[in-house]
Amino acid sequence: MTDTTLAPFEIDQQPLAPPGTGRAGIGTPVPRIDGEAKVTGAARYAAEHPVPDLCYGVVVNSTIARGRIVRIDSEAARAVPGVIDVLTHENRPPMRSMRLFYKDMTAPAGMPLRPLHDDAIGYSGQPVALVVAETFEAARHAAALVHVEYEEKPHETHLLARRDDAHDPGGFKAGFSKPPKPKGNPDAAFAQAELTVDAEFYAGAEHHNPMEMHASTVIRDARGHLTIYDKTQGSQNSRWMVSRVFGLPKRKVTVRNPFVGGAFGSGLRPQYQLLLAVMASLQLKRSVRVVMTRQQMFTFGRRPETWQRIRLGATRDGRLTALIHEAVAETSRDEDYVEVVVNWSGQLYACDNLRYVYKVVSLDRSTPMDMRAPGAAHGVHALEIAMDELAYAAGIDPLELRRINYAERDSNAGLPFSTKQLMECYAQGARAFGWNARQPAPRSMRDGHELVGWGMATGTWDAMQMAARASARLLADGRLEIGCAATDIGTGTYTAISQIAAEVMGMALERVVFRLGDSDLPFAPIEGGSSHIATVGSAVHGACEKLQRQLWRLAREIPERGFDKCAFEDVAFRDGNIVRVDRPETAMPLEAVLLSKGRTHLEVRHLLLPDLPKQKQSVRAVHSAVFCEVKVDEVLGAIRVTRVVSAVAAGRIVNPLTARSQITGGVVWGISQALFEETHADHRLGRFMNHNLAEYHIASNADIGDIDVIFVDEDDRIVSRFGAKGVGEIGIVGVAAAISNAIFHATGKRFRTTPITADKVVSA
Repeated sequence: MTDTTLAPFEIDQQPLAPPGTGRAGIGTPVPRIDGEAKVTGAARYAAEHPVPDLCYGVVVNSTIARGRIVRIDSEAARAVPGVIDVLTHENRPPMRSMRLFYKDMTAPAGMPLRPLHDDAIGYSGQPVALVVAETFEAARHAAALVHVEYEEKPHETHLLARRDDAHDPGGFKAGFSKPPKPKGNPDAAFAQAELTVDAEFYAGAEHHNPMEMHASTVIRDARGHLTIYDKTQGSQNSRWMVSRVFGLPKRKVTVRNPFVGGAFGSGLRPQYQLLLAVMASLQLKRSVRVVMTRQQMFTFGRRPETWQRIRLGATRDGRLTALIHEAVAETSRDEDYVEVVVNWSGQLYACDNLRYVYKVVSLDRSTPMDMRAPGAAHGVHALEIAMDELAYAAGIDPLELRRINYAERDSNAGLPFSTKQLMECYAQGARAFGWNARQPAPRSMRDGHELVGWGMATGTWDAMQMAARASARLLADGRLEIGCAATDIGTGTYTAISQIAAEVMGMALERVVFRLGDSDLPFAPIEGGSSHIATVGSAVHGACEKLQRQLWRLAREIPERGFDKCAFEDVAFRDGNIVRVDRPETAMPLEAVLLSKGRTHLEVRHLLLPDLPKQKQSVRAVHSAVFCEVKVDEVLGAIRVTRVVSAVAAGRIVNPLTARSQITGGVVWGISQALFEETHADHRLGRFMNHNLAEYHIASNADIGDIDVIFVDEDDRIVSRFGAKGVGEIGIVGVAAAISNAIFHATGKRFRTTPITADKVVSA
């Protein structure tokens, strides 16, 4: 059996709310309970765990986009003092050959990368060797001395040049829904429409750049058991892949990720450093750490380069009569990566004539992957700019146009929404922004030498719930331990889930310990899609309710305490006690219930299975209304985003403080998407060129103005047991579109590509 006892330094890493926090249940703005550990350096990330006799691996990447390896000369590298080995496809340890074993729980259709499997090169940056040394410095120096000879083959990395070769994607991917079938006669309706918009949009590739780079520390004990600290959004997903690829039983592998320094989708799939680190550990029978460089963070998935075309037809009063949304995105040669790009259009607006097209183009690149609000960040962006164009064509206020076309039911499936407070988002957001003072005409507002523009857009994202299992363990000293193999990627999961447990059990937050980030804990899905709060939160909620019933049964067995004839509905849990509702003076501390029965602890588990028949009767989504002010210096082309108001309806908000941080972070990223972020390729080399933070521009503090976040009251018991929805993804959706629309209002210049840079403003 695997010893799952936490090492001493890991026990210290389990965050607790500071003493004196007191009751801090659902709806309380509590600072992150893991905040102190993070700001003091006590929180250890994947590459920071102390390990005796550790060796270090550094990856060597291919310099061509397509071809095969002819020869690898590692003689100079092996001569570097401290170098232990150079692993290649020629001398690696045994690994399973079938690509099926390399598919993780979120893999798209096709065959995934098998690191160091053979001599084939499928993209620039593919790992071709791993140098392992006693020190990181020796490994890095030696890696630069590995010489690889290639037989190069013609490659293609240009999406727009290959758009005519697009194909319908095949297979299944978690979270992906194929475009709905056409509805009505959209082409005829568009041809007959009184007003039309026909616009093409392009978005370049964007790369994840979390502060923590991808890393894996593989600790091998004397029994050959591997404890792996991995930068991942799902410890059990990483264990699944390692076990299958190397033919290891699950009991021989434990993956932990107690702290993750940002991921944004980059950790949904295990990255190649994980398999390389395990490979080296098995080969050398030692503990190994492999950390990607910042440049290597650009050698795997990204938000895909995407082309779109939207055609809107409407009546003179702005009512939609036709909506046609097409998209073509990049994928790799071996996998059909897909995301929901076009479906959002009919979900957001009422229209009787709809048609969608979504295709992918196979290129000589690594497989793209989910990046914050995948699909929606592009699809809603294009839709919301097209809606803005329609508003100007109709002479209608952009906000009013959206109200005119408000969808009471999903136009795609004809289903009602589980809850939808988007109209209230419009009202509260517009009021906070001061939208009624907007002058309609472009170029009509100024502040000194700068043109001022106001724009708005709608946002939407799925409200998902999956299956999960959680444990709840009450100790005789009054502490409550919650366990689930969930992940906190910086979203505040430690805090929010602890609040849910504290709320149900009626106890102080500092008495709750939430253990997560360990593959040996009860099952949790991968942290992604803003699903954790509704999924893990509901599993914990259910476990705590089971614990309540167990405590009630035990209390009834202590007749002198006055609970012997109580029904469960006659008791409440508050202030750390079980209390009779009809006689509040009859109360008993929870730990006293255990001690009275001679129990040291009481533990239960709960399996959450979504109520699919009920959930399928409605569309579950979060919504937002984003209002933005920009100031544009037309001479210099400089754009400043001075104000953003984001009004969000996302069910009950468990922790307004951490939820607000999530929306604020999404807005910042939306500003970055609109004005800065794009990875540029040299198609002659088939390589991304600006693979560093000096040249891959992201928004800095100086680029961010005032951000006001409003949470609209909503309670959705279909999405979760306690009425909450996720807020991680929705913050970015619609922000770039609102900025683009504001730039048009300021300058009269319409931009349908991102990013909108100074040179584009000047030359338009």
